[in-house]
Amino acid sequence: MALLKIKFSQKKRVKLAQGLWLMNWFSVFAGIIVFSLGLFLKIELRKRSEVMDNSESHFVPNSLILMGILSCAFNGFAGKICYDSLDPAKFVKWKPLLKPYLALCFLFNILIFFVALICFLMRGSLESTLAQGLKNGMKFYRDTDTPGRCFMKKTIDMLQIEFKCCGNNGFKDWFEIQWISNRYLDFSSKEVKDRIKSNVDGRYLVDGVPFSCCNPNSPRPCIQYQITNNSAHYSYDYQTEELNLWRRGCREALLYYYSSMMSSMGAVVLLVWLFEISVMVGLRLLHTSLESIANPEDPECESEGWILENSLKDSLKSALESLKKISKFNQVEADAEGEEGGKTPAVTTVS
Repeated sequence: MALLKIKFSQKKRVKLAQGLWLMNWFSVFAGIIVFSLGLFLKIELRKRSEVMDNSESHFVPNSLILMGILSCAFNGFAGKICYDSLDPAKFVKWKPLLKPYLALCFLFNILIFFVALICFLMRGSLESTLAQGLKNGMKFYRDTDTPGRCFMKKTIDMLQIEFKCCGNNGFKDWFEIQWISNRYLDFSSKEVKDRIKSNVDGRYLVDGVPFSCCNPNSPRPCIQYQITNNSAHYSYDYQTEELNLWRRGCREALLYYYSSMMSSMGAVVLLVWLFEISVMVGLRLLHTSLESIANPEDPECESEGWILENSLKDSLKSALESLKKISKFNQVEADAEGEEGGKTPAVTTVS
């Protein structure tokens, strides 16, 4: 028994073809949207590539861009088929191409669904990328005179100001690295010498943070040095005072920004996928309803359209049997080639 078998009159076939033509052009527009979303995400990731450890995060925008281009191509082609199906004479040339085209559409829809899932599942990979990238970027913060790294200070400062964050996981991350360049240290000062000597690696570590960590909403002037020293500031308690620094780490801020963006894009791609599925089903019904016309010379006669010629169970069985036959055929061919290769020419001796 055929799956989703529907009877069609000529009027219904015409309406279906016209509706599908319109839906395909809506899908082309949706493909442009997906392409634009991928391009926007790629630009946003490029802006902060200095604080990302690898290029794996670009898999999502690249996939969205590819899906957008393929969606425009597939649906533009399908729109042409639907338009020509209104004229039986024009539709004849598309008949041999429809089955392979529908198979490609099926694969394309699987890819769209996969891309939508990736948009939701990239959070873990993105988190590790940001954590390592920010850690490396903070190490190079002081290298304002080093070629290739001189921009890092500006990048980190602008990042912390824009996203209202401080450090990798929090402001205390700055206590563990030397973020002040040696160029601005007075090595004749006893305090500087003592701090460098007290550190095994010979680094100048302070309980301070860059100015970009300061929260301008705080009524108190920013305390960015000697943060843990209560006696260094009037009416100040490090443990209980609401510090006038950004409390959130930049990894968390960027992760929330990008993951929420990708989740929104994933939702859009899922909607596009559902729309593409409906277009593919409609195109299949149009294809079978036109093929099953009993008398091609009488286009006004009724016909039947279906999704699968047999039930889903029978269709799966026949597909598995076809795969088995193909595998057996390949095995027989391989055995035949092996036998031919293993034959040795007979040698006769004359005594």
